[in-house]
Amino acid sequence: MKKLTFVATAVLGLLSTTAAMAQSTVTLYGVADGGINYVSGLKNGSSTAIASGIMEGSRWGMRGNEDLGGGYKAIFTLESRFELDTGSMSNRPASGTQLPDRIASTVAASLTNLAIPPALKAGLIAGTNTNLANSAFGVNLAGNLFDRQAFTGLITPFGAFTLGRQYTPAYLTTAAFDASQTQSSLAAGQVASLPAAFDIRLSNTLQYGIKTGGITATLMYGAGEVAGNSSAGRFLGGMVMYKADGFSVGFGHNEKKNEFGQKSLTNNVLGATVDVGPGTLYGQYATIKDNNPSGLGSISGGVAASAIANGLPSALAPAVGTAYQNAYNAAFRQDANLMHVGYKVTSGVHTVVVAYNRLNDKRAVNADTDSYGATYTYALSKRTNLNAVLTRFNNKGAGQAAPGGNGFLGGVTSSAGTDSTNVAFGIRHYF
Repeated sequence: MKKLTFVATAVLGLLSTTAAMAQSTVTLYGVADGGINYVSGLKNGSSTAIASGIMEGSRWGMRGNEDLGGGYKAIFTLESRFELDTGSMSNRPASGTQLPDRIASTVAASLTNLAIPPALKAGLIAGTNTNLANSAFGVNLAGNLFDRQAFTGLITPFGAFTLGRQYTPAYLTTAAFDASQTQSSLAAGQVASLPAAFDIRLSNTLQYGIKTGGITATLMYGAGEVAGNSSAGRFLGGMVMYKADGFSVGFGHNEKKNEFGQKSLTNNVLGATVDVGPGTLYGQYATIKDNNPSGLGSISGGVAASAIANGLPSALAPAVGTAYQNAYNAAFRQDANLMHVGYKVTSGVHTVVVAYNRLNDKRAVNADTDSYGATYTYALSKRTNLNAVLTRFNNKGAGQAAPGGNGFLGGVTSSAGTDSTNVAFGIRHYF
């Protein structure tokens, strides 16, 4: 029987741990990526700033293994982000806490028949928008030390089992079939980042992984760990990829329930690559569906409390809170398709990626965004390279996305339909 080899999450497309697993060691590793980042079309005009994570999010980590014999190995990975420009562990987009215009307009339209004073209605919307933005619009706002990855596991003769905070299967699939491998503002997911179209990483997950021949596959279960509701926050996902000489194909699926146990963000990703000429052609198609967004469960109680504090009779407050809860649920729903086609070619020290991405929003608000552009990498050595990025975002209808980087969100442009251009120059060093 052909010998099987098995891999943990970090091997599946984003981080290579094969070398580290060859010995019983603990390895310190990381990426320091920073440069100058220019973005146009923002509320205050344009932004030029020193940024961390233009091509890849700056990070440091530890990974290790112990050979237990008989084909068994104990493994672990702990990985922490850092901001090269400030030394902190979190960041916010250049647009700050600004929400897409469609959020406020959708909420206001949903509350047209709510019989409360107009000034109170507007004030409650403004306050809720601020609370949501302060708690969610940014990267690692909680400042968790090992926000990127934190898992341990066991490699066995019949599979790898890992548990902790890990990359999700559908995200690994979209990364594998993205010509930029999620690097820079040219990555496919950049046009669908607010609200997030994919769960990138999740805590409290258990995963089984296998790699044999050209096939790589995983299954993941995430425990919601919500007291009194075993289905709340639950996650299920899986992926399978096949790689052969000259081409590869893959499929990934994620599905999650929100804090009430309702079906929430769900993704299907189908991707492929084929070697063409001196480089590789990439393509993928992903579905994004979320009728019951997660993370909005506190709106009802917060609005009710604010309404009472502003003079509304306490008997009416619960109904007002529920109305706002339903309105924001409608505003943050997602129903879209994401398409990507790109080409990557490497010649000596030069690597060029060109790509086109399209987010087709199927909702009535029609928040469509296209992006296209190119990246260029010049390798100074095996560990250090210089990078240049040029990406254009075309927003249509209620589309309002602004380009970010691998390590930070782009946020939103000044208004719906406003386009944006990103120009970035950076240096990246691996250690």
